[in-house]
Amino acid sequence: MKQRFFLISFSALFSMMIGQGMMAKASIPDYRRSDSVKVMRLFRQASRLDSNTNFMIYFARQLCGLPYVGKTLEKNDNERLVVNLRQLDCTTYMETVAALTLSMRQRKPTFAAFCHNLQQLRYRGGQIAYTNRLHYFTSWIEENSRKNLITCIDSPNPPFTATQTVRANYMTTHTSLYPMLVKHPDWIPQIATMEKSITGKRFPYIPKSQLANDKLLRQTIHDGDIIVILTSRRGLDTSHIGIAVWHADGLHLLNASSIRHRVVEEPKLFSRYMREHPSHIGIRVVRLNTPKKATSIPIKSKICEGKNKSNPQ
Repeated sequence: MKQRFFLISFSALFSMMIGQGMMAKASIPDYRRSDSVKVMRLFRQASRLDSNTNFMIYFARQLCGLPYVGKTLEKNDNERLVVNLRQLDCTTYMETVAALTLSMRQRKPTFAAFCHNLQQLRYRGGQIAYTNRLHYFTSWIEENSRKNLITCIDSPNPPFTATQTVRANYMTTHTSLYPMLVKHPDWIPQIATMEKSITGKRFPYIPKSQLANDKLLRQTIHDGDIIVILTSRRGLDTSHIGIAVWHADGLHLLNASSIRHRVVEEPKLFSRYMREHPSHIGIRVVRLNTPKKATSIPIKSKICEGKNKSNPQ
């Protein structure tokens, strides 16, 4: 028996986003048909779950096994919203899971809503441009806090016993590592301005010595929280991003791992993982917000209904 899936066509998606004011710039998302099909399949599966389901954990686990691939956002000469559920790095993995979760919490399980949420999470003011992309995670946290999409958890003390002072200049001092800056050196001053805007700011964090399997940490870090690993490397604020998940033996990390070359639920305790990386000094914790008001929108709709066929790559 043929199954049905729900797919927003390329032109319909673009028209819908422009009509609803979802895209501040006329930029068509960069995705494959298999990506939109997968998003809708995930929404369909999630819609069958209890409303109290932790969707951050659910979607994070659904993406386990996908290959780790870096620089998937650097493929276009002109910046576009890249939607790629085939290859992920630590940031695109977290953003994908967060955009899926936001769409479910908003009761808008559509590909258009997913793209809108991904765009809002990834870009300053939701404006698609390389210089608006939130390259430093300190900027990502600040911007999405302003949008009320996330809450930065920075108490109690303990375990938030240390303070990070941001010194950001890595992009402008290593421009050869950024293909878009090599092609567009005129963008470097804007990146420098962004670096300057976060340099000198101070934030409480949990040092890795405080990552114990105890009641205090379990009350502080929740399943599905975004774990932001801070680094001692000069010019950078963070080195890795993942999603918290508690096991009986302690805290673990769902993440797109460059070491394991895929998305994994790390079998090592997070505290051990941190000890094995001397440059990892501790973590900040971010929690996705639940919208105050949500209007129920059914998954099935004429604009995104289709028949199940093989997915061309």
